[in-house]
Amino acid sequence: MTTSTTEATVRRLLRELRPEIDLDTVPRDAALREELDVDSMDFLNFVIAIDEATGIEIPEDDYGELISLDDLVGYLDARAAGAG
Repeated sequence: MTTSTTEATVRRLLRELRPEIDLDTVPRDAALREELDVDSMDFLNFVIAIDEATGIEIPEDDYGELISLDDLVGYLDARAAGAG
């Protein structure tokens, strides 16, 4: 996956999670769980959707690293490149 593909996938999944929110208004470095009002169950479902869409499994120990859109994209790109 490339960064643009990764970001498009993450944005698509976030839109599915919170279709009522215009993601273009959310800063790339904003804490997504707070900004989008995502509870723990929604977040878990989101992580599962990422795994299904990308084939990248995210261990629970890494959830704390997935704060912002930039964090998510960087994490997924690093995992896809074998650095994670």
